[in-house]
Amino acid sequence: MNPLDVFKLEGRSAAITGAASGIGRATAEVMAGAGASVVVGDLDDAGAEAVAKGIVENGGRAVAQKIDISKRAELDALVDRAVSEFGRLDVMANVAGIAADGLIAEATEEQLDKAIAVNLKGVFFGCQAAMRVMMPQGSGSIINVSSTAIDAPAARYGLYAMTKAAVAMLTKTLALEAGRYGIRVNALAPGSTITSFTLRHLQGAGGEVDQSKYDAFVDRMKKQSPLGMLGEPEDQAYLILYLASDAARWCTGQVWRANGGQAFGA
Repeated sequence: MNPLDVFKLEGRSAAITGAASGIGRATAEVMAGAGASVVVGDLDDAGAEAVAKGIVENGGRAVAQKIDISKRAELDALVDRAVSEFGRLDVMANVAGIAADGLIAEATEEQLDKAIAVNLKGVFFGCQAAMRVMMPQGSGSIINVSSTAIDAPAARYGLYAMTKAAVAMLTKTLALEAGRYGIRVNALAPGSTITSFTLRHLQGAGGEVDQSKYDAFVDRMKKQSPLGMLGEPEDQAYLILYLASDAARWCTGQVWRANGGQAFGA
């Protein structure tokens, strides 16, 4: 037996949120490369279409779907698209999320509601939609994206970290409930990864481009890793592939970290 065969996803389908860019895009491309048929979901419909087109041009199977993950019906529609296009749903990757920077004392109710709606409810709805299909199927893998921000408190990241910590507990609890149906549920807590998500650190107080500020951020994040480097989206996508594949058949209810050994607050 070729040990690499357990990573193959031929005959399976995956629905991925936040797949127009960053970790979501890398996940869609890696899964398609492993043989999965992919539904590329994102609020950025043009970006999702471009990713799906690229996968098809490289010999894979993919379709794009515009979704707002804060709306339950749109997560249901994403899962239904996977079933209608590919006949089943084997992997649900809840990757999409938003930043929520700022001091807790200064956060508005609107900022709180938005962070919860996207970072928590969006993942919650994605899990529910996937379970609806996977339970009668008797199999499946759900992968939720949390954050290394849950591991240590950091000023100005409290609101974001709070929602991502909730994702970690959602994952652990759902794993207990889903196991009887042959469904595995895991989470990622990515370390600092260079994506469009981190580009907000390029901006100055007025929103203008500030390369020195971004360089300082990158340097600070690198110093928190014993490897002295930051991650790329593919570093997270390869871990998601593992969790989606039969290689991780005995892995559930865990929070996994591809973070270069970063120690925040050090």
